[in-house]
Amino acid sequence: MGRRAPVIIAAILISSHVSAWSQEAAIDALLSKYNDYDQFNGSVLVAEEGKILFEKGYGYANREWQIPNAPDVKFRLGSITKQFTSMLVMQQVQKGAISLDAPLSRYLSSYPRPRGDSVTIRQLLSHTAGIPNYTEFLDIRRDRNAYTLEQLIATFSGKPLDFKPGTAWKYSNSGYVLLGAVLEKVTGMPYERLLRTNILDPLGMNNTGYDHNEEILPKRAAGYAWTGRMVNAAFLDMSVPFSAGALYSTAEDLLLWDRALYTDRLLSDSLKKIYFTPVRNGYAFGWGVGKEPLGSSTDSALFVFHGGGINGFNTMIVRIPDRRLLIVLLNNTESAPLIEIARSVAAILYDRPYAAPTRSIAREIGRTIADEGISKGLDRYGEMIRKPGEFSINENEMNLLGYELLREGKTKEAIEVFRLNTEAFPKSWNVYDSLGEAYMDDGQTAQAIANYEKSIALNPSNANGIEILKKLRGGH
Repeated sequence: MGRRAPVIIAAILISSHVSAWSQEAAIDALLSKYNDYDQFNGSVLVAEEGKILFEKGYGYANREWQIPNAPDVKFRLGSITKQFTSMLVMQQVQKGAISLDAPLSRYLSSYPRPRGDSVTIRQLLSHTAGIPNYTEFLDIRRDRNAYTLEQLIATFSGKPLDFKPGTAWKYSNSGYVLLGAVLEKVTGMPYERLLRTNILDPLGMNNTGYDHNEEILPKRAAGYAWTGRMVNAAFLDMSVPFSAGALYSTAEDLLLWDRALYTDRLLSDSLKKIYFTPVRNGYAFGWGVGKEPLGSSTDSALFVFHGGGINGFNTMIVRIPDRRLLIVLLNNTESAPLIEIARSVAAILYDRPYAAPTRSIAREIGRTIADEGISKGLDRYGEMIRKPGEFSINENEMNLLGYELLREGKTKEAIEVFRLNTEAFPKSWNVYDSLGEAYMDDGQTAQAIANYEKSIALNPSNANGIEILKKLRGGH
């Protein structure tokens, strides 16, 4: 659904430059300012050639007890999990137990045909299979249910493919759930035990694992969401993300992972080349690969990276092979502008200018709505949008605010927030999808139809929007 948009930053860049400051002091000043503006609350680690240049925690791992964040605090990783799942698959390729170009049905005969015959393992790894993404129709922010693997697969296995396999790219958590199922079938081992046996234990990643809600896990960060005030994030049973997003880790453990990826301890060099080579849309196997700007400069560097987002958390790991740099950002308050932060940290390391943080319009308007109501919130928005040097608007943050307002039953307020997002990001299909959903919840069918139509016009692959639009037209 609309709430799971990729982060898009709209901010006026104010150039800063590292001069007399050391790199460490500059990184600390940058992250401290983001923390001051309630835009980062978590742990940071920066390393070069496997050696730590900077590590520090910001804000609280637990706000109720005011326990500070630190580099050894455990965070839910979300979709950073995918690079571990893809590594497990490639290890089975290395053993000859899995073939990249074999159909899914060879390993998972229970998956419906002919879809299972037309989709390959390579396509699942690279999001080119067309498998519908279950997070588009399974509301993981409200669904408190536990799922068996079979039940989770059943939520999407009966739906038609979004496109002919291999002809397009679309991010799909469902594809990585299927890969986890394939691994279990091929090895006869539960995903969790396979991960520990083949990756975590050999690398000494003792602070990484499959998250279970019921377990007592020392130094586990609590997750938070912003609704104009900080609140505990919605519960999520970790059976839902499974092999697509169920891991936890620490910044320090992810350094061990990074170091190992420069060796052949886990995978041969020839297969690692395939693992890191983009297939389509700059996406390899569990990694994005592409040039990213260094701060506000015109220079760029090759990033090998992936983000993660899950209730209460968002995360990012960035590897810059040119200098064997590693940037780990683990945040436990949702919606931090992590790619923007990573670009600025990289700019500091390359001695390039970077953006000075600005205050978040979504945070400010949310606070105003909570304290003074929607009318004052709209007035405040008008003031802030005219001060781009002080405030910036982030599509994902606005979207999350709208959905939190919906969750609280403040439908009229949510509609206004989503409407502002369509004005700020008129070329984004996702903002119209979200506004359409809010109008639908409010019983304004004609407005809901109009916005879903705009969303689908911008993104004809919005399968969930197409399905909802059919239902709306049928009842209109």
